Amino acid sequence: MKSGRLVLLILPLLWLAVLASAVGVVFVRHEARSLFTELEQLSSERDQLNIEWGQLQLEQSAWSNHGFVERVANDKLRMTLPQPAEVRIVTP
Repeated sequence: MKSGRLVLLILPLLWLAVLASAVGVVFVRHEARSLFTELEQLSSERDQLNIEWGQLQLEQSAWSNHGFVERVANDKLRMTLPQPAEVRIVTP
């Protein structure tokens, strides 16, 4: 008789343990998928930022190009190179 009561007590406990582990597995898989999706989005954002950084570096090198600076100074600021006779060298 005691073994029959023991089985009646253990069976619902085992059923609850199996149910809890199933819920745990579903939760962990959902969390893993969510984290993977977030990782993919962050990787995509990183790649876009790397592309933008490369474009900014190219733009910076173009802005510092001597010919470009001279053209901007001439066109926008109306600056010209002085004639050799206009150049004065000052020494201390």
